[in-house]
Amino acid sequence: MREPQIGQAWGSPARDGRRAGGGGRHAAPVARCAARGAHAAERRQPSGRLLPQALVVAALAGGTSAFVTQDRAVTLDVDGSTRTLHTYADDVAELLTEEGLRVGAHDVVKPGLARPLAGGDEVVLRHGRPLVLTLDGERRRVWTTGRTVEDALDELGVRVAGAYLSLPRETAVPRHGLTFAVRTARRVTLVADGREHTLVTNAGTVREAVREAGVTLHGEDTTSVSGDSFPRDGQTVSVLRITGRTEYREVAVPFRTVRRADPTVFRGTEVVERTGAPGVERITYEVRTVNGVRQRPRRTGTEVLRAPVDRVVRVGTRPLPTSVAGADGLDWDGMARCESGGRPDAVDASGTYGGLYQLDVNTWHDLGGRGRPQDAPAAEQTYRAKKLYVQRGASPWPGCGRKLQR
Repeated sequence: MREPQIGQAWGSPARDGRRAGGGGRHAAPVARCAARGAHAAERRQPSGRLLPQALVVAALAGGTSAFVTQDRAVTLDVDGSTRTLHTYADDVAELLTEEGLRVGAHDVVKPGLARPLAGGDEVVLRHGRPLVLTLDGERRRVWTTGRTVEDALDELGVRVAGAYLSLPRETAVPRHGLTFAVRTARRVTLVADGREHTLVTNAGTVREAVREAGVTLHGEDTTSVSGDSFPRDGQTVSVLRITGRTEYREVAVPFRTVRRADPTVFRGTEVVERTGAPGVERITYEVRTVNGVRQRPRRTGTEVLRAPVDRVVRVGTRPLPTSVAGADGLDWDGMARCESGGRPDAVDASGTYGGLYQLDVNTWHDLGGRGRPQDAPAAEQTYRAKKLYVQRGASPWPGCGRKLQR
């Protein structure tokens, strides 16, 4: 450990870096005072004590000489503010401590903190300053010791030739930091109307670069990448010429079938109360062409021009009787085989007569039937035929009536 000097034991650090009671201009007065005190003591003391007093004076004079020889003149540069100091500090770290200067993690000291000091040395301290820098669209936080925007960018290795700066280059960077943006010059190629336009730009968006190239977008025209995106160096952007028109298409809308139970109609019989009708719907499509190429139509809306009409069917739920007085016991199966081959849905060539017993629609309705005879169940057809036989005998079946008799 370094032993403290005599001058250091007496004095304390002064604001300007010199120690009170130290060397320089204070050394001579101290020596002079020490000499005067020695002579006064010599006059008051017996001669036998002159030797120790002389030794004390010699020691004081020697200590003052050593104190003066350790005083060093150095230059301190703090962020460009330079002053000359006289100090007894042994190294750079001690000098900065004497000056009340703290060194942060992002500060730069030249020479290093452990460097011993010698007279005539220059100590440089540059404080780190935080920057929130948006460089070519990417935001990041960095540190710099540059005192201006230009110094900071130079330190960070950012080329500023042809670049856009949101702040002037000479703007000072304060200790608390600064926020600004830089857009460097980039080469971008635009392809529009069959031609290429290559330009060097510091535009902030693709849309700005398109304008710089002298290309105008009309109507629905757009670009192959978002117009708000950042144009990258070497990027190729295509201009898409878009035209559009509206097309309409009418389509049929199918109707529904609604079935309703009807207790007045015999079970197994269905009567169409209302026929259905399809509706008409108009669909709107947006059709675009991109650089002359037709794109797939895009459906944009639907309008009902005519609503469909439901088909209503009545479904019989009434139990069907099987017996008719005066007609039971006859061979109805035999006559049915003669008239229709025993097929309930049979229809003659003219389309006039149908069913097991080949009845026309009017006769069928007179007998209480609904719809067409060939659509009714076989049991109902036999029941209606029996009723007709009671009314008119076998005359409605001149050819096959005889089959009724067993």
